[in-house]
Amino acid sequence: MNFTDLIEKKKQGKPHSKDEINHIVKSFMAGTVSDAQVAAWLTAVCFKGMNVDETAYLTEALGHSGKVIDFGELASKVVDKHSTGGVGDKVTITLIPLLAAAGVPVAKLADRGLGAAAGTVDKLEAIPSLNTNLSTQAIVNQVKNINAVIASQADDLAPADKKMYILRNEIAAVDSAPLLASSIISKKLASGASNIIIDVKYGSGAFMDTPEDAVNLSKLMVEVGKILKKSITAIVTSMEEPLGRAIGNSLEVIEAVKFLKGEITKGDLADLTYAIAVTILLQMDLFDTGKEAELYLKSLVNSGKALEKFRELIIAQGGAAEVLDNYDKFALPTYKVECESKKNGYVQNINAHNIALALKELGAARENSTKPIDLSVGIYLNKKSGEYVNKGEALYTIYSNSEESTKAAQRFCDDAFSINESKPPVNNLIYKIISLKEEEDDV
Repeated sequence: MNFTDLIEKKKQGKPHSKDEINHIVKSFMAGTVSDAQVAAWLTAVCFKGMNVDETAYLTEALGHSGKVIDFGELASKVVDKHSTGGVGDKVTITLIPLLAAAGVPVAKLADRGLGAAAGTVDKLEAIPSLNTNLSTQAIVNQVKNINAVIASQADDLAPADKKMYILRNEIAAVDSAPLLASSIISKKLASGASNIIIDVKYGSGAFMDTPEDAVNLSKLMVEVGKILKKSITAIVTSMEEPLGRAIGNSLEVIEAVKFLKGEITKGDLADLTYAIAVTILLQMDLFDTGKEAELYLKSLVNSGKALEKFRELIIAQGGAAEVLDNYDKFALPTYKVECESKKNGYVQNINAHNIALALKELGAARENSTKPIDLSVGIYLNKKSGEYVNKGEALYTIYSNSEESTKAAQRFCDDAFSINESKPPVNNLIYKIISLKEEEDDV
């Protein structure tokens, strides 16, 4: 096959066959085509799209481009959770220990962040000595031993996806629905999980702008899962403002630990963690009702079992578990600057995109895969939407390592907050839950 002809075919909006998709991925991995040619094809996909079958072909080709983890008899029970990414999203860190404490085996393949927000791997590596670079056998062994692992995407797991994602990021092709769906699910194919739940975010701090865009992506992923014989449930959630109060790697881990300690019982972080966990337990037929499942999950937090499971995970991956008891063990920034509100009123909204830009100014997120990030810096939201703030009261706090970055971050943060005297309506964090059952009911 001539690669130029395949680019032209997609430019004309014509669908690819399975053989053509396989040829594209194999040629990319073999280096027989240039990055420029693959970038041209990706750009054509962004403008012309792919149908469900093409997306499934690409997903399978990416997922099978390297090793596939085999959990043996445990495979049908293994869960993997993914988020399309958002500002302050540390739900993986709260959710995985909670599910593992509930007896659900969880194998989470996580990423480093690119663009506005850091990834789960970046956050976990804020824990001193913690290793996320695990072999496939180490992943299997850890799940069998303690029910939980959070590992980076190893070089031999879906390597074509990893390579293609870097190129997509460089040419602004990350938010294409078929490319995003195939990338997400390909990693789940490689992870060996049979039960997949995906948090699909929309809003100012997400790839998807509107809930309708997020629903369309969710339906696409559920349909691709059906073709590839994977049980996929998508939860469409808002990312109009940051999730939780802490944004930044060390700060987010600390906030996650506080949830696992039972110190955070209300708010968006707790609500979303429990909602996703309940959905998984119901998906696996472990409970009859959501209320029963939620009460059980809260008992695991209140009893300390969820926190102890996180401690087991940290120790199993070589990390310093003493950070759970002493937050000073994290890398600490030089400056802590409390920024005051300039007026009285209720916080109406906190623009997640602006907070993400502030985070980049502080050095907590990277523009490309080779850039180092500062794990110690971040932003803490002293006030969130619906809360009243007095003039002169701390609105947010910046943790930084330079006066220059502090000032730059403060400009973005000031623009992020909308405040007036009227109390805003409560917005639902969860927009819709989409599963194969729902899709079958719609037919």
